[in-house]
Amino acid sequence: MNILMDIAHPAHVHLLKNTYFELIKRGHRVIVTVKDIPAARSLLDLYHIPYKYLGGKNDTLLGKAFLQFKYNLQLWSLVISEKIEIGFGSSLTLAHISRITRMHSIILDDDDDVVEPLFVKYAHPYADVVLSPECTKRATKKLISYRGYHELAYLHPNCFTPDSSVLSEIGLKEGDPYFVLRFNAFKAHHDVGVKGLSLDYKRKLIAILEQKGKVFITTEREIDSEFKKYQLLLSPEKVHSLIYYATMLVGDSQTMTSEAAVLGTPAIRMNSFVGQISYLEEEEHKYGLTYGFLPDKFDDMLIRIEELLSFSDLKTIWQGRKEKMLKDKIDVTAFYMWFIENYPKSKQIMRENSGFQDSFR
Repeated sequence: MNILMDIAHPAHVHLLKNTYFELIKRGHRVIVTVKDIPAARSLLDLYHIPYKYLGGKNDTLLGKAFLQFKYNLQLWSLVISEKIEIGFGSSLTLAHISRITRMHSIILDDDDDVVEPLFVKYAHPYADVVLSPECTKRATKKLISYRGYHELAYLHPNCFTPDSSVLSEIGLKEGDPYFVLRFNAFKAHHDVGVKGLSLDYKRKLIAILEQKGKVFITTEREIDSEFKKYQLLLSPEKVHSLIYYATMLVGDSQTMTSEAAVLGTPAIRMNSFVGQISYLEEEEHKYGLTYGFLPDKFDDMLIRIEELLSFSDLKTIWQGRKEKMLKDKIDVTAFYMWFIENYPKSKQIMRENSGFQDSFR
């Protein structure tokens, strides 16, 4: 089978990498494309995943629209020349191209409709299938729901084992307290008007946490000059092991918050999306793995952090909560593999018997 994976965000590399390698191992031909996203290209290089570079990048909505037309032309040509049968990933372009070629598009989407209205409007109607976590609030008739999160495609225990050697690389040993801070750039189309941690909040947060342990900062864009000394100097493919052993993750990112949650590390986030994203709401209110605060609730966030740090067995409590969550979820990569290899029959099976997915535990 000829399969196309289009990368539109660094997180998509993590999301798709295990499926990519398993498809290759089973004899399928997989072509990966990527836009001008340095972090995504670096990850693809680190994982030794060959890719076709599409170029182009723009932070304005008008610029994104122009580049989208260019991407569509490039992938249309690729799909025709390489006889692509299935497009798989979180990509607007794959959905568009599937309407004018024989390629089927299986689109992965874990955000609620209200959070990403442009993607819902311009991708979902053109996709053959929209695969989403069961907790997601979604209206499309293309929907196939599964019991999992995107993060469980690469952090489920069946496919991820933390590497404790990461600690020695940053001058620590297992059990040493430290904090990972993740600051978002908020440059995506659905981030317009969204607020996260202000510069002043970051200063106050660091001042409090560095009294409790070492502080490491990771960010999507250039780090603020005053925080350079906290910058995480670690190869990006090792960051999940770092999160696993961390005392806590704090920031304004959705993805890394969920990554910490499914790894059993307490995660605190502050941004305007709090209360709107179903998978994070489920991780918070059903499993107690994370806490979200709106930007005007900074003092409440600090109180929660102080409360959690007063627990002597904090990590043990969170590992127990993680295990409860995992009992309810499936091995997402195993499910993706079955869905791709058996498409379109897999779509019919899931529509008629969603319980079939319990085979992938």
